[in-house]
Amino acid sequence: MNFCPKCGSIVEQAIPAGDNRLRDICTSPDCGKIHYQNPRVITGCIVESDEKILFCRRAIQPRYGLWTLPAGFLENSETISEGAARETMEEANAEVDVIDLFSVFTLAHINQVYMLFRATLKTPHFGPGIESLEVELLGESQIPWDQLAFAAITETMRLYFADRESGSFRTHIGEMRPIEGDEFHEYQVDMLT
Repeated sequence: MNFCPKCGSIVEQAIPAGDNRLRDICTSPDCGKIHYQNPRVITGCIVESDEKILFCRRAIQPRYGLWTLPAGFLENSETISEGAARETMEEANAEVDVIDLFSVFTLAHINQVYMLFRATLKTPHFGPGIESLEVELLGESQIPWDQLAFAAITETMRLYFADRESGSFRTHIGEMRPIEGDEFHEYQVDMLT
């Protein structure tokens, strides 16, 4: 940030009194606003239908053409489950009933938190939204594992199928860190629950 969105003055990075992190601070003595930047929340759904999961092939960057679950950034003034249902409608034209929270992954290196819910289709209708090239219900053996767009989605699906096999779903919480020097963007996953 170079200029204060509140007053237009120059912004400098400094550690405010009583804080322990660099923050963007307006240099104007009349303003002095501290501009906090916090992680972005990505919310979405694992949409279940007849032992299959609803996947979208991305029509936007990043990761154009790869597969993902319907998910995106949480908007202001909505709950995480409302955001998950909205993103599923936007990306897959699918109306869903949200069941429960399935996974939470922190990706601190890119300031993101993924929160993915199990959900079911309200009707059998779905199709590509503006951000999707195609939308398909895929069984476990049909999933293009090497073409999944994001590590948090891959890990969530791995956990989902393990839980389904065991006959008991639970909420999984973990942290993901990139493995340094890995050109394929592999991640170290530390599960907290």
